[in-house]
Amino acid sequence: MGKTFAEIILSLKAGREVSAGEIVTVCPDLVMSHDNSAAISREFKKLGVKKVKSPEKIIIILDHVVPPSTEQYALNHKIIREFVKEQGIPNFYDINHGICHQVLPEKGFALPGKLILGSDSHTTTYGAFGAFSAGIGRSEAAVIWATDEIWLRVPETIKVVIKGKIPKGVYAKDIILHIIGTLGADGANYKAVEFTGEVAKEFSVSSRMVVANMSAEMGAKIGYFEPDDKTLTWLEKRTKQSFEIIKSDPDACYENIVEFNVTNLDPQIACPHNVDNVRSVQELEGKEFNQALIGTCTNGRLEDLEIVAKILKGKKIHPEVRALVFPASREVLLEATKRGIIETLIDAGCMILNPGCGPCLGAHEGVLAPGEVALSTANRNFKGRMGSREAEIYLASPATVAASALNGKITDPRKYI
Repeated sequence: MGKTFAEIILSLKAGREVSAGEIVTVCPDLVMSHDNSAAISREFKKLGVKKVKSPEKIIIILDHVVPPSTEQYALNHKIIREFVKEQGIPNFYDINHGICHQVLPEKGFALPGKLILGSDSHTTTYGAFGAFSAGIGRSEAAVIWATDEIWLRVPETIKVVIKGKIPKGVYAKDIILHIIGTLGADGANYKAVEFTGEVAKEFSVSSRMVVANMSAEMGAKIGYFEPDDKTLTWLEKRTKQSFEIIKSDPDACYENIVEFNVTNLDPQIACPHNVDNVRSVQELEGKEFNQALIGTCTNGRLEDLEIVAKILKGKKIHPEVRALVFPASREVLLEATKRGIIETLIDAGCMILNPGCGPCLGAHEGVLAPGEVALSTANRNFKGRMGSREAEIYLASPATVAASALNGKITDPRKYI
């Protein structure tokens, strides 16, 4: 019986043949953290170790509260900058670069066959490039800094086959919301999820990042797409590093194989206060909201902003809606500016903010007041996620958010496409 991607890559890293369910000790290729590096550095110092073991493997990107909104956040950033200098960490990206899950791939770190761990649950994003990338805790990150090692359980694998033809007005965000709504928020707890099928192959790299990112919302340890020509073309101009494409064996043993035919799928929306509380846009049409959020590590890429600009061009955002746009990175912002996308969004009434996580974590820049409702392209809608626990967050594709922002109420985007 053959092995899955997860079993093969962890066998290589462990230096022996391993199977799902085993515990292995491995040395990751990279370990990523963001603003929580301040807390990790404190945990690191508690270990009694003076120098990090492999500074070249550490990537730190400030993105969650940038620029800092309080004295404490500013102090955390200062602690991180001092730690980076003290330890000689070469891969540090300060507040002007963007969201970690966009910047790390842009800088050529997210590569096929790499083992990448990050102190953020959406580290699963890099599976879009064929990496084994998983979220870990802060204390685990501190131990890796000190020892260059960690133990992992080899996950069982679920194969998700996405079939059919993507309908007009439906995007990767709709498809992954549908999958999460079907399988549940705990449907893939500590599992590797392989996305395959003709639709998965049709996805752009950006769309694959959306799906891999949100695989965390059904509990997945990793989300994975088999690298292809699209992957290699995207990486061509971003890295000169060598890498190995690792694929599951043709006769690999999967815990489960689930098929989704999206041919007749409608645009989807996740309703408060759980990501798996998913309904079609028709069921929610007419629901009024106060704030539209376009961006975050899920849907702040150029592809997303292009879709929004096409819908908003020559139109105006509803006067009772605040439309906030957060490009995922400086690179995205620059390219969107060159293409006239940013001008289109501004003309429509959008407020363009700096690349970063923005209100997604509820710390600054657009948090919600009690009783307010947001329609967001982010990946989470738990209580308090964007400020007040008495606010509501609905999750949708950039197209659905843009179309709805024009009317001040949830609207089927197919009317504008």
